[in-house]
Amino acid sequence: MAPDRPRAVLVLTNTYDVTADVVLRILADRRVPVVRADPGADLLTGAPLTAHYRTGEQRGTLHTSSRELDLTRVRSVWVRRPSPFEAPPGLDEHTAKFVGAQAFWGSGGIIASLPGAHYVNHPWHIRNAEYKPAQLAAASRNGYLVPNTIITTDPEEARRFCTDQPGGAVYKPLWDSRYRAEDGTARTVWVREVRPAEITDAVSVCPHMFQAKVDKAFDVRVTAVGDRLFGVRIDSPDLDWRHRQDLMTCAPIEVPESVAHAITSYLAELLLVYGVFDFAVTAGGDWYFLECNPNGQWAWQPAETTAAIAQAIADQLERGPDS
Repeated sequence: MAPDRPRAVLVLTNTYDVTADVVLRILADRRVPVVRADPGADLLTGAPLTAHYRTGEQRGTLHTSSRELDLTRVRSVWVRRPSPFEAPPGLDEHTAKFVGAQAFWGSGGIIASLPGAHYVNHPWHIRNAEYKPAQLAAASRNGYLVPNTIITTDPEEARRFCTDQPGGAVYKPLWDSRYRAEDGTARTVWVREVRPAEITDAVSVCPHMFQAKVDKAFDVRVTAVGDRLFGVRIDSPDLDWRHRQDLMTCAPIEVPESVAHAITSYLAELLLVYGVFDFAVTAGGDWYFLECNPNGQWAWQPAETTAAIAQAIADQLERGPDS
């Protein structure tokens, strides 16, 4: 890329990411140069990535099927849904592990260290902000209402906690891990109500998270892009509205000033530009923090909200490090 040309936006995502397409169309209409890449997959097809370092100098190039990107000429990086760094097929187990690790630490490190680039969000900040304990701790520090929560490997502690919650308790996985039943079918672990008698000694195998059940009237999802907030009320017959999304209804909702202030301070503490917050709202109007996904989905929301979020993300990427 010639030095006199505008700096490009680098979008890291997989081939099938239709959500990214919404923002890419906006950037194309604005004539903002964009390079779309999926390093984890592209490296397996022979797309070269090179970085040079010396005293006082850093430079490099990223090749895609149609473009060559000067890594010193990147204004913004949108970390959307890139494929994981893995080894190519056909290698033995130990070699594959070595190659996959080298790709993660090498290629991933190059992409995460581009000089002067504005990240939405930085991949290291995404990972740090995905830990549920870190989310709860940050939420508590930044003024949110947080449901009573325990994370434990002690079955007795878990039973005692669930017994002590007057409105009942729920179980939540600490990570959206892939799970398969004994017959090989894929399963999703939803948030579910749990009774003390259901808790077995299997809790000791790994940390489990139990939380006081919020007597909610409805759920809210707030998508934060910089200082712009987009709230959606979610009404669902299910405890976990994600379970049967065909049964839920959504409508835009105003975010209370106290919650907006907490969101701003939360993002600042965790060094995030973008975050998707989930709340349970009681009949009395109390907003309880449930979680914040630093790379959450948003294109399923009402059309006017989806369009506004796409414009806000495009604004962030276009402005670059001055955002």
